[in-house]
Amino acid sequence: MTRLLFSLMAGALLENASVPSTPDLGTAEGRCRSNEFGPSFLVDVDGLKDRRGKLKLEVYPANDADFLEDDNILISAGKTFRRVEQPVPATGPVQLCVRVPSAGRYAVSLLHDRDGNRKFGWRVDGIGFAGNPRLGWGKPRASDASAAARTGPTRLEIVMNYHRGLGMRPLRRRENTHENR
Repeated sequence: MTRLLFSLMAGALLENASVPSTPDLGTAEGRCRSNEFGPSFLVDVDGLKDRRGKLKLEVYPANDADFLEDDNILISAGKTFRRVEQPVPATGPVQLCVRVPSAGRYAVSLLHDRDGNRKFGWRVDGIGFAGNPRLGWGKPRASDASAAARTGPTRLEIVMNYHRGLGMRPLRRRENTHENR
């Protein structure tokens, strides 16, 4: 009974994270230039479980209705959606850069797609958000997972969360500080 209840609640958390998308939408707009000088997020990734798979950084409007909405729907409605995808580097610090249309507030999510299947699997993959909200049984509110972009690059740190025990949470600091870098 507990396992069934847990599965149902975990499914509610990740319901919107597994909506089918078009992989290339938002990538041209999100790709930073060398030495980016315009409005963008420069994201430092902390707490990776391992160096497998890809990282997918996505930017959404900072409201609950549009946060984690299907990219096809957002783009066809003329709303902000940006995506950057890259393989997890084998060593060293991990940093991603994503351009945004202008200075302002945006919701930001980061997926560690460890198995490379382009979908979020809560038992395998990791997820993190701007603001590093504590994850419950549903997606975080857009206001808790958002950040304000300035007119130039804006640094963010996103701490990854993985399936642990009865939920999604960061790895303990001593497990993820240096040995996985």
